[in-house]
Amino acid sequence: MASGEPRPDQPPLQALRDAANRLRVRALRATCAAGGLPQCSLLSRGPSLHQRLPFVDVATGSLGQGLGAACGMAYVGKYFDKASYRVFCLLGDGEVSEGSVWEALAFGSHYRLDNLVAIVDVNRLGQSEATPLCHDMEVYRRRCEAFGWNTYVVNGHAVEELGEALRQAAQGKGKPTAIVAKTYKGRGIPGEWALSAAGHGLGPHGWLPAGEVATRKAYGVALAKLGAANERVVALDGDTKNSTFSELFKRVHPERYIECYIAEQNMVSVALGCAARDRAVVFASTFAAFFTRAFDHIRMGAISRTNLNLCGSHCGVSIGEDGPSQMALEDIAMFRTIPGCTVFYPSDAVSTERAVCLAANTKGICFIRTSRPETPVIYPPEEKFEIGQAKVVRKSDADRVTVIGAGVTLHEALAAADELAKQGTHIRVIDPFTIKPLDADTIVASARATGGRIITVEDHYREGGIGEAVAAAVSGEPGMVLQSLAVSGVPRSGKPAELLDLFGISAKSILAAVKSTFAN
Repeated sequence: MASGEPRPDQPPLQALRDAANRLRVRALRATCAAGGLPQCSLLSRGPSLHQRLPFVDVATGSLGQGLGAACGMAYVGKYFDKASYRVFCLLGDGEVSEGSVWEALAFGSHYRLDNLVAIVDVNRLGQSEATPLCHDMEVYRRRCEAFGWNTYVVNGHAVEELGEALRQAAQGKGKPTAIVAKTYKGRGIPGEWALSAAGHGLGPHGWLPAGEVATRKAYGVALAKLGAANERVVALDGDTKNSTFSELFKRVHPERYIECYIAEQNMVSVALGCAARDRAVVFASTFAAFFTRAFDHIRMGAISRTNLNLCGSHCGVSIGEDGPSQMALEDIAMFRTIPGCTVFYPSDAVSTERAVCLAANTKGICFIRTSRPETPVIYPPEEKFEIGQAKVVRKSDADRVTVIGAGVTLHEALAAADELAKQGTHIRVIDPFTIKPLDADTIVASARATGGRIITVEDHYREGGIGEAVAAAVSGEPGMVLQSLAVSGVPRSGKPAELLDLFGISAKSILAAVKSTFAN
């Protein structure tokens, strides 16, 4: 800091501290009122993000995108509007692993955006473990300076230091400013100084657990078992291993696990390299939504004729409170376009294990779509699965409609079937298992047996999803009538069951669709 600069007097500093404490209290109250994340109470009302939060111009829940947006705002302010306003961007140290952050840093210095301030909160903790640099503040400083930014390293808990850095930033000319703030999660909360990203405290696993199991967890169990059977199996993750459950693989095979941190594009490229010349059987996992940012890397993998297995968890609105930035609703469409790609969508723990084993032995790119909610195990452990072969999980001679669901919507379809049966109406329920290739023969045969009536239901956008895949499969068949239930519009946070109902893919919605088929 420059000596001689005026220091803030005590009353304004105390006012800032009081305001910060009030914000903390309000956040805690909002969390309690929402029964979880504060965004639940904010995003559950109103039809659109801008109407719910009119002060939000750009949604950046997907990490690594905020600084680029801030660069755009600063550029417009400096060069188009010739305005005096300044742009401030707050980043987490975990997202600094994203390449897009460094692209934005290069952009900001190239265009001399001296009206831009980036504040990096370095608390050293990512989602599943410590960040790569932990609290090495000098490395952060050197990297930001190397990209042409005026850089100040401060104690993020000291309002005086932050105020001083912000004043320096206002006086700087010709360069953007980076304020790198060292912080500790839980600072000020007694007994919370030792917070760590320890992940789930999971005990030993057998196969299969009783009761309900999330397919994302079944993926982790299956991957760990596969790693024990074949020492060529390698697993990668993007700091989501405690959510995708690839941590179960790391726990028993740490020497064959690669942590790629929050850098999904690079993770896919590293995975492609690991799989080169068939050196390894590679599985890479993250939230399915985050694979969309690596689409170009994936399509290049197909051009390279690579053998690569990708697992995307947290698909659809059924993830609930995490919100729309984390909900994969485009992933099936994306992977269906990849030449030679096999798209698995298992609906229970048994089928997930089979998907993992089949993917390991399948040429080309394989995508396994897993879900967050726990769902019943519907298949016996000895059930056989094959690529391109669907399962008819509910069938009778009195079936009047064929309903096709996958993942959470298969269970919604089964619940609807039970309720309809009580009312004297029977439906045929199909689990496609693989969306690509799709078992057209089973679907067509079932549709013919139910008067040509088909209903698809999916936790995905309509475009490019299961409904359109089925439509293509039956397009040459006469007398087929297809109704597609899918997510429409930008979703929001909420409880999973409420969101399934809100977007018309719940058991209640399926029941209504079946009845409307006959009404029409």
